Amino acid sequence: MRVALAGLVAAGLLLMSVPDPAKADVTHRILSFEQLPGWDIDDHQAALETFLETCPDLPDPEWQSICALATRAPAAKPFFELLFRPVLVGGEATALFTGYFEPELDGSRHRSARYRYPLYRMPSELRPGRVWYSRAEIETGGHLDGRGLEIAWVDDPVELFFLQIQGSGRIRLAEGGVVRVGYGGANGHPYRSIGAELIRRRVLAPHQASAEAIRNWVRRNPVDGERLLRHNPSYVFFREVRGVPPEKGPLGAMNRSITPMRTIAVDPAFVPLGAPVWIEKAGDDPIRRLMIAQDTGSAIKGAQRADIFYGTGDGAGLRAGRVKDPGRMVVLLPIQMAYALAPGG
Repeated sequence: MRVALAGLVAAGLLLMSVPDPAKADVTHRILSFEQLPGWDIDDHQAALETFLETCPDLPDPEWQSICALATRAPAAKPFFELLFRPVLVGGEATALFTGYFEPELDGSRHRSARYRYPLYRMPSELRPGRVWYSRAEIETGGHLDGRGLEIAWVDDPVELFFLQIQGSGRIRLAEGGVVRVGYGGANGHPYRSIGAELIRRRVLAPHQASAEAIRNWVRRNPVDGERLLRHNPSYVFFREVRGVPPEKGPLGAMNRSITPMRTIAVDPAFVPLGAPVWIEKAGDDPIRRLMIAQDTGSAIKGAQRADIFYGTGDGAGLRAGRVKDPGRMVVLLPIQMAYALAPGG
């Protein structure tokens, strides 16, 4: 599971044009496109359209030149092959792929017997990097009561908890319409996985710890389930996201809409945000596809680690919650950057 930290640009995350090898002591090896299984049969045009969503925001001049060419590329596959080189970051380490999605919850602008679980804006006294009250203290101590910080009220505390993990979502209002919310800040406590806690307690076996299994256990055990949710002291606040058309995806870390099955979240210490990344995911639903690194998250750490965005709603959530698969990811970097990182080729 992850927290999709949409809006991190505004919070101070710098978009990096190239990974910093001094900070990340890993190997870099240039591959050929022939070494990417399935490359020839991918929908490169779909990848190019996703790339164009965020490439105008890349600050490096070399990326800007490539983005300008992308806007008038006559064919997507030659565009990537002529201007990029595949770079395997991290040697032969096995990648770990998980999935995330944009939840949809039922809610209201007004509290009622049904809609009684609030989504809060971040309080003014809480600053980035400051440790505030824990989840348990926020939910039981009344620290936010009567301050007018509620964006909406929802009917399911379990879904609200998972909305905080995802970091963004949509609230279908009982009054009509939809409110889209994004990450607005956090209380500064570290994230603790409740799935890992259920495994530690031997309630679930590791292969059983999907998001759906955790939801079901919490609902079957409401008292212990409430305590389990509070095992995670991290608490996420939200902000309303306006100006994003309903048909487009939520905002990712680059403050642009992300695309189902073409956007991944990465660790920007190893993979530059905005870069194309070739995915080779194994498992029951194997994937060979060019995606774009447009998001990040607190649980996404390492050169061979990615979270795949599966889309919006319950169906996407079911698919995303089942993903915990090995494989390989290969970053496509502009030619000069690629050879600067791997001068031996």
